[in-house]
Amino acid sequence: MSLRLKIVLLLAVLAATATAAIGVVSYRTTRHELDETVARSLDAAAAQIRNRPGIGEPDGDGDEGLAGGGRPGRDRPRSFEQVLVQLLARDGGIRFSPSSGELPISPLDLAVAASRDPLAQASQDVAIDGEPFRMLTIKQGRGAAQLARSLAEGQRSLQRIFRSMIFAVLVVTGLSLLLGWLIARQVTRRLERLTDVAGEVAATGRLDVDVPIDGTDETGQLGRAFSGMLDALQRSRQEQHQLVQDAGHELRTPLTSLRTNVSVLRRRNDNLTPEQREQLLSDLDSETRELTDLVNELVELATDARDDEAVQTVRLGDIAERAAARARRRFTRDIVVDADGSLLDGRPNALERAMQNMVDNACKFSPDGPVEVTVERGRFTVRDHGPGLTETDIPHLFDRFYRSVEMRSKPGSGLGLSIVQSIVVAHGGEVFARNANGGGAAIGFTVPVTSND
Repeated sequence: MSLRLKIVLLLAVLAATATAAIGVVSYRTTRHELDETVARSLDAAAAQIRNRPGIGEPDGDGDEGLAGGGRPGRDRPRSFEQVLVQLLARDGGIRFSPSSGELPISPLDLAVAASRDPLAQASQDVAIDGEPFRMLTIKQGRGAAQLARSLAEGQRSLQRIFRSMIFAVLVVTGLSLLLGWLIARQVTRRLERLTDVAGEVAATGRLDVDVPIDGTDETGQLGRAFSGMLDALQRSRQEQHQLVQDAGHELRTPLTSLRTNVSVLRRRNDNLTPEQREQLLSDLDSETRELTDLVNELVELATDARDDEAVQTVRLGDIAERAAARARRRFTRDIVVDADGSLLDGRPNALERAMQNMVDNACKFSPDGPVEVTVERGRFTVRDHGPGLTETDIPHLFDRFYRSVEMRSKPGSGLGLSIVQSIVVAHGGEVFARNANGGGAAIGFTVPVTSND
């Protein structure tokens, strides 16, 4: 069953149920009120008979009182105009009856007539000539008085109310079906378009499809979220393609060098001096190491495995100290760390990798002088005393595989600073690079911190 049909049926059922509930309540309330009206009129007539024991007795002029056949007696109350009255003797004999005919006498009526309790009474519904009546029998004098009032008018009113209720339910249900179809069409129209778009993406693999994003309701929000997801996938696909192309380009250089050295070894193995052989083996070892580092960095960029590391509260100064200590052992350089107590919620291994890359770069590309590492309020800076940066290089330092002309003769893949940028962005920060006052380069990043001790 489609969503549109579900909405239509749901609205129709709700409308029909609400209308029927209102009708049932109205029907039962009206029926109760009509029953109360009949009961009150009979109770009022019974009260007058009890208060005036002479009602219904012959007046001496041939009148039959309230039980007479033609005109009422002089003492007939006005409230008896809709009430039929019949008088019974103690033995159940009829003393007076309405001109329309005798009222039926049941065992309950006989019991009241024979009772000695002046407040004895009985109520029941009877049929007189096929017409429903409510009859109240009360003790009156030495016998009983039967008071009857027709229920036909009330039942006819209830039948009209019932027919009106059925008609209202049908009309409201029909209108709700029409209105529900209009609402469902409006609600599902954009969902159907989104479904078509999703089907097109699944069938063709295209991510540059037009997604409906109009509207401010949940459907519009879904459209915008879907469009954003496709844009992110498109960017990711483009980045992957670019990564593969760049990786292929960068891998050719060490692979070509390896093949050349291996070819030389094969062709001139017997004619090589020990020095030449050692040089070729050193080149092979260097190229192999560079190729291994490049593959490892490519795998890290492609899989983004560091995102699996748990987030915890870390002190940037402690991580900077570990990175500096490792660089001192690698390069035998003077590395000075000046750090405050900046704390943040982050991934310590990833942050250490970012800091290590930046400190290692400073040691590689500045031939001498100290390397200064500073941590202040979430700002990590590595300053060297090398030749500095050219203005054309600064905007591209954090691009994948980018290497300045001056540094292409040095070992490296051009991925180190790109990895730094991805780690920093994942922590909600940003990278920077500039020339330092007094010479050298200052490269680093800023990340949001939780406190500064």
